[in-house]
Amino acid sequence: MASKSVYSKDVILVMAASFFFMFSTMFVNPLINGYAKSLGASAAFAGFIVGIMSVASMILRPIAGNLTDRITKYKLSCVGGVFIVLGVVGYIITPNSGLLLLFRLMNGTGYVLCTVCMTTWLAELVPREHVGEAMGFYGLMNALAMAMAPAVSINIYKIFGYRESIILSATSAVLMVVVIQFVGQKGEPEGDPEQKGKVHHFKIIQKDALPIAALTTLFALPYFATQADIVTYVEQRHLHVAVSAYFLIYAVVLLVLRLILRNLFDTVAFGPWLYISTLATVIYLILLTVMDNNWLMALAAAGMAVGYGIIYSVMQSTALLLAPISESGLASSTFYLGLDIGMALGPMLGGLIDSIFPTVYFYPVMLVIIPPILIIYFCNRRKLNGAIHNH
Repeated sequence: MASKSVYSKDVILVMAASFFFMFSTMFVNPLINGYAKSLGASAAFAGFIVGIMSVASMILRPIAGNLTDRITKYKLSCVGGVFIVLGVVGYIITPNSGLLLLFRLMNGTGYVLCTVCMTTWLAELVPREHVGEAMGFYGLMNALAMAMAPAVSINIYKIFGYRESIILSATSAVLMVVVIQFVGQKGEPEGDPEQKGKVHHFKIIQKDALPIAALTTLFALPYFATQADIVTYVEQRHLHVAVSAYFLIYAVVLLVLRLILRNLFDTVAFGPWLYISTLATVIYLILLTVMDNNWLMALAAAGMAVGYGIIYSVMQSTALLLAPISESGLASSTFYLGLDIGMALGPMLGGLIDSIFPTVYFYPVMLVIIPPILIIYFCNRRKLNGAIHNH
């Protein structure tokens, strides 16, 4: 255990690499729809190109989870990084939207391998009793990339155009591949050597992490619906708020919260986090309903940081702690599967609510997620609260 520290050189390098690949992917996301149309895609085909990444994610997650538990994390991250680089470079040189779809699939494949693999790698690099703190910072890197990349890409694209802007995304992906070359501990598969013969059963999910995956989906629904629809929501309700700052405020509040709470992630059981985040979710959904000025918008963004941002990393570390070490990769992929479902269904749910109800009901209707969250927690509370004491 002597080589393990919460902030070793290896931990910092893996966190930096995770920022770069996440930045690269999130940079391209807001541009793909418009870029596909500029290459001659119809609106429907452009939407398909955007969405294919989520579909690919769901299919590939279990494969990535199984591979993570069998191959060194370094090799798998390299392969993932190269796929991202090839996909993004492909975006820059593609002559038409048909090839854009192919490159999007390559980008998506690399993204899935990296998300599952990097999380597990990081969890192995720190002592087991500090997994929560490490996941908090890993989540922070992701949150920063998610907040910064779209803002940067939209502004740069307006000046330089699609192809030229995407060069920045490609550069970020190349940096990720370069950074992991310097990680000393390559992340060999962990587990009982006598089990090696048995390990080859392919599993789709890690059963201990299933309640976490379900909770992740529920908490993610309003988050991704907001990400997709908040601009149109504000326009439809004729609200005078600086909506472009919403996710930036969210990221800043999350940064501060994770720094203040970092020592509690490994000592406080799952229950208190769940209660606080569920209450915060109710509050931010109500605030978004009554919001008519920037102060209320900022409060809603802060509420979302508590309601989604904090529980996100708590659930991520709990999924890893619930599973045996030899199935860490699978536990990580199960957590991300829950996230993928939320990411895919959130915007769909938003579109559905918008087409059935008046705009003012957009957020109150989302309160339907609260009862199932509490039911899943109460049915599994002993196991979830015990995760922190089992390392």
